[in-house]
Amino acid sequence: MDTTAQRRSALGAYGETLAARHLVDAGMVLLDRNWRCELGELDLVLRDGRVLVVCEVKTRSSTAFGTPLEAVTEVKAARLRRLAARWLADHTVRPAEVRIDLVGVLVPRSGPTELDHVRGVA
Repeated sequence: MDTTAQRRSALGAYGETLAARHLVDAGMVLLDRNWRCELGELDLVLRDGRVLVVCEVKTRSSTAFGTPLEAVTEVKAARLRRLAARWLADHTVRPAEVRIDLVGVLVPRSGPTELDHVRGVA
């Protein structure tokens, strides 16, 4: 893995750790992290009361290519819905409902890290 890819991977892992901590501190229960199947990957799977929350985490070091929250397109949202259904098929969890959330993490070179949690994006 080249240096740029290593930096990007480390930034993503850092953002996911911050997001998981934020969501757990908000009262959610972390069920799975970086779950993979042939359809793709779910960053975080949590329980918020009786609701299963599939959370996509987007971490950026700048807004040069848009904000982290702008990174989830309708195509990505559709894939997250398919992955959520697959996760449920592979596990014994039977939630009252499923919600897809997004956490955007902005880690600028200077200044504080910003974290935005948006519920029910798809």
